[in-house]
Amino acid sequence: MFDPTIFENLKVGLENYVYDLDTIDRVVQVINRKDQLDMSIMSRTFALEFHLANQQKTTAEIELQASLKDLADEILEIPGESPGCNLLIHFTIEIEDIKTQCEQIQDILLSIWDPVLSPEQTVSFVYGKDKKKYLNSTKLMFDHKINEEHMADVPEFVDHVVETLRELNNV
Repeated sequence: MFDPTIFENLKVGLENYVYDLDTIDRVVQVINRKDQLDMSIMSRTFALEFHLANQQKTTAEIELQASLKDLADEILEIPGESPGCNLLIHFTIEIEDIKTQCEQIQDILLSIWDPVLSPEQTVSFVYGKDKKKYLNSTKLMFDHKINEEHMADVPEFVDHVVETLRELNNV
């Protein structure tokens, strides 16, 4: 028998907390779930996408990633290595005023998260649509890997995501 990897343990922690917010507390509604193994590079990705219950304007996706190196360092117990996973958050919202609303989104993310790495906003639109609506996809990355020592931070982390959804819904 083998121990579950850091990736598996964090995945279960995130998944359980978010699904409790969905099925028990009815704070969010999970709309998509991905659990992928990329066979070409032997990496793992887990993602949960959700929005606030009864507020579908903004969605959030929590993404957990582990590369082959991360998994190998852990399984082979490579001396001097610190295995862990990368964590990303994606927020998606439809906007009309790029300059004003993108600044508001940036301000919200900076005030809630105080990230080391600046949020990355990508704005796109569907060509040929009469009414100008833009899709703002924002990625929030973290400058360090996480491991099981961060498991106790999962509730606070997800609660920050929920708080961000609430604020972004007012943009």
